[in-house]
Amino acid sequence: MASRPESLQGSPAYLSGLLLQDRDVLVVGGGAVAQRRIPRLLHVGARVRVVAPQITDILREHAIRGHLRWEEREFRDQDLDGAWYVIAATDSPATNALVASGSEVRRTFCVRADAADLGSAWTPATADVDDLTVAVVGRRDPRRSRTVREAVVKALASTPSDDEFPPGTVVLVGGGPGDPGLMTSAGLAAIRGADVIIHDRLGPVELLAEAREGAEILNVGKVPHGPFTPQEEINRLLIDRARQHLRVVRLKGGDNYVFGRGGEEWLECAEAGVPVRVIPGVTSAVAVPALAGIPVTHRTLSQGFCVVGGHVPPGHERSDVNWQALATSGLTLVILMGVKNLTEIADELMKGGLSPQTPAAVIVEGTTDRQSSLRSTLASVGREASAAGVRPPAIIVVGAVAALELDHTAPNGYPSATAHAETVPDPMRTTTMGPLTAGTGRRV
Repeated sequence: MASRPESLQGSPAYLSGLLLQDRDVLVVGGGAVAQRRIPRLLHVGARVRVVAPQITDILREHAIRGHLRWEEREFRDQDLDGAWYVIAATDSPATNALVASGSEVRRTFCVRADAADLGSAWTPATADVDDLTVAVVGRRDPRRSRTVREAVVKALASTPSDDEFPPGTVVLVGGGPGDPGLMTSAGLAAIRGADVIIHDRLGPVELLAEAREGAEILNVGKVPHGPFTPQEEINRLLIDRARQHLRVVRLKGGDNYVFGRGGEEWLECAEAGVPVRVIPGVTSAVAVPALAGIPVTHRTLSQGFCVVGGHVPPGHERSDVNWQALATSGLTLVILMGVKNLTEIADELMKGGLSPQTPAAVIVEGTTDRQSSLRSTLASVGREASAAGVRPPAIIVVGAVAALELDHTAPNGYPSATAHAETVPDPMRTTTMGPLTAGTGRRV
């Protein structure tokens, strides 16, 4: 049998995309290498046949489901007949050499997993980005190939294509709770591709620096008891810029659909015939308590949580929150926009039967380098927050989990959750967090 000429070993590769859909591909060997290679072959629609005495559990599952054909035996030369592409992936160099030499005779390209230069093809580091397939081939350093692939993928993903973000479209982007590192990669790509960014004052405003040169940036933030842009004007701007055939991003803090009026903006745009997409954001209702060491659910303490707006006080004609029902729910209560009405809310919860000694926490300017926490009880939290000069933005947590301070508990000395939650913090104990590590949301 012929082998690959020595003069060709180590020569540069000629890159070409193989269309293997409904074509026979032979994989000799059923170990870890085969397990890594086969999913991509199945993804492109190849008819995969595996010849090996044993295969991994994952490959066995593929065989059971009919995704591939497994022949439970040693390799025979005639196995190569009819194959368009071959992978030699056994742990025997002698067997792999037989597979490669037999493929050479049949003019079939063959990858040798144990000795790349002794085959006639190399397996690239591959990834799909939209309608593109990125493939990087390295001669002897697969780790470098993977690193280059990731860099290319990151660069491609940094700006959306016209298919993803066509002109005349509005994209509602949830910017997360403030720390730029908590913005999703899809949201960042939309910012980079936008012609117009209409943003609030909260959220990762630092990322506006990522906007392309010449992009129009409009601040429509609402300042409590100060200047604000009416929602009707925001809707008008979204529709007007989209009708100018521009790519429009509506950037909100947190998530657009969690007290962000994203639903209203979607409906207004849709009624005007403007296409809308949504990119969800990390909601402050969960992220901010987490960074203060408070999980909103915790086994033995809370089986669920309720996020509620506190911008309208209990008993107000515009209030449709049944606070007394929430008092008996047994859930963690996460209250947004509730600083001004905190005392009234606490009173209403206690009227509903919630114990005055229920732990409560207020986290101010969460995820930023100014984050601080106030720990108290339901009976005292409103008065103490007022005395401490707490101002929005702040997240209020009421429930047993509000006594947890996971970030301040040594791993080897962590008491039971129940015992910790039953220890009510000293009144007016305020914890100031250290600065966040840029892009991580973690304190140092």
